[in-house]
Amino acid sequence: MIDQTERVMGSAYMQWAKTHLQARFNLASSGLEPYPLAKLPVTLDKLELTGPSFYGYEPLQKALAKKCGVSPDCVVAATGTSMANHLVMAATLNAGDEVLIEQPAYEPLVSAARYLGAEVKRFVRSFEDGFRLDPDEVARAVSKRTRLIVLTNLHNPSSALVPNERLRKLGEIAQEIGARVLVDEVYLDALFENATPTAFHFGQQFITTSSLTKVYGLGGLRCGWIVAEASLAKKLWYLNDLFGVIPAHTAERLSCIALENLDEIATHARRLLETNTRLLNAFLDSRDDLECTPHRFGTVAFPRLRKGSVEALSTLLTEKYEASVVPGKFFDMPQHFRIGIGCGTATLREGLARLGEALSHITAWPHPSSSRAEDCLSLRPPGKRERRGQRRPRRERSK
Repeated sequence: MIDQTERVMGSAYMQWAKTHLQARFNLASSGLEPYPLAKLPVTLDKLELTGPSFYGYEPLQKALAKKCGVSPDCVVAATGTSMANHLVMAATLNAGDEVLIEQPAYEPLVSAARYLGAEVKRFVRSFEDGFRLDPDEVARAVSKRTRLIVLTNLHNPSSALVPNERLRKLGEIAQEIGARVLVDEVYLDALFENATPTAFHFGQQFITTSSLTKVYGLGGLRCGWIVAEASLAKKLWYLNDLFGVIPAHTAERLSCIALENLDEIATHARRLLETNTRLLNAFLDSRDDLECTPHRFGTVAFPRLRKGSVEALSTLLTEKYEASVVPGKFFDMPQHFRIGIGCGTATLREGLARLGEALSHITAWPHPSSSRAEDCLSLRPPGKRERRGQRRPRRERSK
């Protein structure tokens, strides 16, 4: 159990991710493959190094407001979704305040709250229920001390969707106790034409965050944002003076160009994810050693390993098969692992094949100690992973 009296000074998951996501067949990244700059209609005359960006660059503010269907004074630009989430927590929580966060959750959300000195409580989204968000579970977990309720939609790590009626119910629960609801919506656009409106529209107790990183493959722009009621938005701008001060103006201009061409970028993303979703579901259907509901949308899935050790599986994948997934320990569910499907289709196909071989090793060993990584690494791979002379898919960069 984590000692909440000790201040958190980092993210265990991010430390792992930055040192382990360089596998040739990277199934650990949760976002789409990088969208190339060459596909954007960029010319030098559209770019500048410095510009009028103090409390928002006006063209970017207007473009983000249009995308979210809100007034520009409700939008706060941020350096990616993680910084957006940090700003929201820092503005709404004091040391000792109670914050209620979903479980499983994206680990940096929990670590950021603990860094700020908040008392973290959890509400469960269970695997047996498809990681569905149950408002009754939230109602049982909140108290009069709860100042903020935190969730992701789509859910990270499972891609489960929170329907609008359940979000409205959450809003009612928060309103009754004077709390706010932070919804990280960075994966929500993976619904594409079926995407629901930002939860901000369900009441001023809602604050939402997002970016162009995960669904569009534009992580290099660091184009994130917060949508909040106008008075809180102003507070967030002033708070950011302690952290970001002035953003990179060239990135702001490039973000405007990306937003102007977002339909074309989304078309590429949708086609890739549709193809990769079929591949993932075929793989999951073929595995008796995994439990997982059929993948419908989103960039990640979170299957459960029926027997064996996920830690040993992760080590075996990395050291013997040049592949990677995210161990479930980072989501407080060590018997699960997260698979990302935003990479190129050739990479995903080969990565899943290698994952299948590693699973067969892990689950075939007859004794519980079989799951030790050193034992699994001594095994000979079952069959060739590539034909001689076969062209290898290009390595995907992680985000």
